[in-house]
Amino acid sequence: MTAHDARGNGGSAARGRVLITGGAGFVGSHLADELLAHGYQVRVLDALASQVHGEQAQWPSYLSGEVERMQGDVRDAEAVRAALEGVDRVFHLAAAVGVGQSMYEIEHYTDVNNRGTAVLLEALSRAPVKRLVVASSMSIYGEGLYADASGRTVAPSERDAEAMRQGRWELHANGEPLTPVPTHEAKPPMPTSVYALSKLDQERLCLIVGQAYGIPTTALRFFNIYGTRQALSNPYTGVLAIFASRYMNGKPPRIFEDGHQRRDFVHVSDVARACRLALETDAAAGRAINIGSGVSVSIVEVADAMARALDVEELAPEITGQFRVGDIRHCFADIGLAREVLGYAPRMTLERGLAELVDWMQGQQAVDRVDAAAAELASRGLQR
Repeated sequence: MTAHDARGNGGSAARGRVLITGGAGFVGSHLADELLAHGYQVRVLDALASQVHGEQAQWPSYLSGEVERMQGDVRDAEAVRAALEGVDRVFHLAAAVGVGQSMYEIEHYTDVNNRGTAVLLEALSRAPVKRLVVASSMSIYGEGLYADASGRTVAPSERDAEAMRQGRWELHANGEPLTPVPTHEAKPPMPTSVYALSKLDQERLCLIVGQAYGIPTTALRFFNIYGTRQALSNPYTGVLAIFASRYMNGKPPRIFEDGHQRRDFVHVSDVARACRLALETDAAAGRAINIGSGVSVSIVEVADAMARALDVEELAPEITGQFRVGDIRHCFADIGLAREVLGYAPRMTLERGLAELVDWMQGQQAVDRVDAAAAELASRGLQR
């Protein structure tokens, strides 16, 4: 373990020590930078999982030298107790990530995400902190919100597998097509994957225990995060990193269904700032809050935008017409509550964010494992 003093705010006194579980990863490292820049001391607990950090399990070079580093698993009660020593605020980001993989590594995802959170919360029940912020996910919603033909907002159930086998991707009610609209926090959760269910459990566990032990707690429901430092060789990471890996290896991205499913892509710098705002905003306690860009874009549109940014427009996306069990059609964020409660406003446009990502990618190596991941899903009947 190495320690460094935070020197944010021009060398002023630090504002307290913050623990970030999973802090050596994509989001955690950007959050560490954000906190250090605002005068906090930062400690990271990270297992350095091989799927993210490689077989050597080394601390990534992008993690600030000012971060205090502790290698350990969030499921290890002793490691968690040691990491919490002298800490007054906690960000819980540690999690196994990926919808598809969660559907066959069921025990692993449940163990890391659910039990890992329980281990952390049991430690916090004995030594409460001033604030707890947990990373939740848009995946808990399942399908997003829609409007029917009369303009009434509806929350549809899961899509019919037989309809999807026939290439009928969109949702209907009473024979009429539904129109996707921004999804707000009041939409009832309807997780459709093991990963989504585990994120809902993480969120609810933290809010319940926080309420019971007087720990002001906020759950941030992240939408599709992208940006520098995302693992380009992990076939279960964000869709933009997966597309980038394909393009960098001279292959077209493979797009499920017809490519017109809509998502909300939010830049990691906006996410890091939202995390800090949640830490510092008393009114956020006890709430679950969407963090997105507030802009919807189709998957094929974002693939085309990345091709333009990489100057590989000749690599047209491959529209497979296949679907994965657990995937949803449309979900994008209503960020009104984040604006109102946190004063959050996204700053990075998709165009600028992609340009930054492409510039960073030039110095990276991406091993394309997409085909192997797809074959694994197909062999289990999870990709059709």
